[in-house]
Amino acid sequence: MKLYSALFVLSLIWGMSFLFIKVLLGVFDPWQIVFIRCLLGIITIIPLFLLSRQTVSWRSLPVKQLAIVGFLNAGIPWGLIAWSETFLDSGYTAILNATTPIWTSMMGVFFFSVKMEWKQWIGVIIGFIGILLLMDIDAPGLTQNQLLLGFVLMLTATCCYGYSSQYAKKHLQNTTVWITASTTLLAGSMFSGIMMLFTGGWSMPESVLGQNIILSLIGLGIFGSGLAYLLYYYMISAGSAEFATLVTYLVPVSAVFWGSVLLNEKVPPIAYLGLLFIFAGVYLTSKKKRTNALKIKQDRTA
Repeated sequence: MKLYSALFVLSLIWGMSFLFIKVLLGVFDPWQIVFIRCLLGIITIIPLFLLSRQTVSWRSLPVKQLAIVGFLNAGIPWGLIAWSETFLDSGYTAILNATTPIWTSMMGVFFFSVKMEWKQWIGVIIGFIGILLLMDIDAPGLTQNQLLLGFVLMLTATCCYGYSSQYAKKHLQNTTVWITASTTLLAGSMFSGIMMLFTGGWSMPESVLGQNIILSLIGLGIFGSGLAYLLYYYMISAGSAEFATLVTYLVPVSAVFWGSVLLNEKVPPIAYLGLLFIFAGVYLTSKKKRTNALKIKQDRTA
């Protein structure tokens, strides 16, 4: 029951993260949002890490690998997601974000010598059909080039997620989740801080004290970037990685719901059809993992 409660809460938090980004874009630029998000996430995680009283061998930490994962799992993709939401509604970005498992499999094939079965390749094709259906939407107030740019930014972010997942699996197996989470946020804050130098985003707007802005900062930084990490890793440790990835199916539904209720975003029927294709693609591309996990479990109980 605790695992399913964690799954439900995490889907609500991460679903609302896309809404929080949309609200914050009215005041901050994308890299400011990433910087503040990472900073609030660090402030949330580090005290909890200190209370856990875990010992860390600082000299043996794979600093280079941790930095790469941080840049590719927070700094770069979070900035691209926020940038894409300057063009796309929060619901669309969440739906495109659901393609992450597909890109994770593709990155494994291209860069990490991972082999896929024919069913998984069919899943990739079905997922891409879903993306093409989404690209056929009519976005009032946007040119076709702006719409395409929003899609490219969002899909590039999911590619970063996919590569970093494979990279972390290969190089950070022996690193604790506390260290991985905190260094990811630290690297993200450093990268976004550098990007702010080039975008002129260091000045703090006067409207930052608005109620909606403060609530969005708390929701995105403390909950969406701090506590959400801990919930996700709890599901992996207490359940399994396969169980934790179920959140992929729930986050877009949550995001579309919040965007519709709180931001009056309208999602056309073709977007839901595209989401169904993406879900089918995600299911098929991850089918080998679930089958192998079941086989290992059966072998252990034999």
